Amino acid sequence: MGVEIERKFLVDHEQWHQTPKPVGTYFRQGYILSEENKTIRIRVTPDEGFITIKGGTQGISRLEFEYKIPAIDGEEMLNNFAVSELKKRRYCIDVAGKVWEVDEFLGDNKGLLVAEIELESEDEKFILPEWITTEVTGDVRYYNSNLAVHPFAKW
Repeated sequence: MGVEIERKFLVDHEQWHQTPKPVGTYFRQGYILSEENKTIRIRVTPDEGFITIKGGTQGISRLEFEYKIPAIDGEEMLNNFAVSELKKRRYCIDVAGKVWEVDEFLGDNKGLLVAEIELESEDEKFILPEWITTEVTGDVRYYNSNLAVHPFAKW
């Protein structure tokens, strides 16, 4: 059974822009189903696609099943079945042996920078990079599925 244990944080824009980083990956991400206790998401990068099914959050954990699909199939699914969508650029940065995924949102979510870290357990210790600010793990406004229908620009 797949379980995702994740914490989310806002990112300081000034610190982030001064941080050396790899080239980001463009994501187009849409939701076929988005309910309180389950989502079905399609994500497409320039090279590959994914379908992801997530359950409701319990603490900072939730069930997650993700599978690769051909990018062309992902595009077709987004175009024909997604009820909401967002776009972002993701940067993956190693900090003290843990990968931080920093999402720079585009479109109506432009200006929002959110960092996520996946953990092995809910009580796992980790180092916060200098560009991290406020934790938003439990704030539903920052769930990607909510940002797709209630964008940051309209808060």
